[in-house]
Amino acid sequence: MQKIILQDIRIYAYHGVFPEEHTMGAYYKIGIEITTDFTKAMLHDSLSGTINYGAVYQIVQREMSIPSKLLEHVAFRMMKSLFERFKEIKNIKLSILKENPPIVATECAGCGVEIELSRAEMDDYSVF
Repeated sequence: MQKIILQDIRIYAYHGVFPEEHTMGAYYKIGIEITTDFTKAMLHDSLSGTINYGAVYQIVQREMSIPSKLLEHVAFRMMKSLFERFKEIKNIKLSILKENPPIVATECAGCGVEIELSRAEMDDYSVF
């Protein structure tokens, strides 16, 4: 199994259910594991045989810049964009954590979501 991994991407964005979350914003940590076949890159030292990390980061950054109420929605949009852009992706595991979330009377380093979907599973969501 071969994976492309981007770990602990940190982005300031404006997501949340409460109006102040859309004006104040917060830091988010994103982690991505992309299962793909990069045998050609291993053997021939060529970027054309793998997925460009920079292009993955640009998709993450673009989707994080669109304010949403729920991280579930942001994560799904991100995964959909990645599957559309890179036909060679077989599976994606993605997590988004909001640092210091505004939870009443609780101190918490982060709250968020983790989703893992195969290309076939993602195709199932196109019915909705």
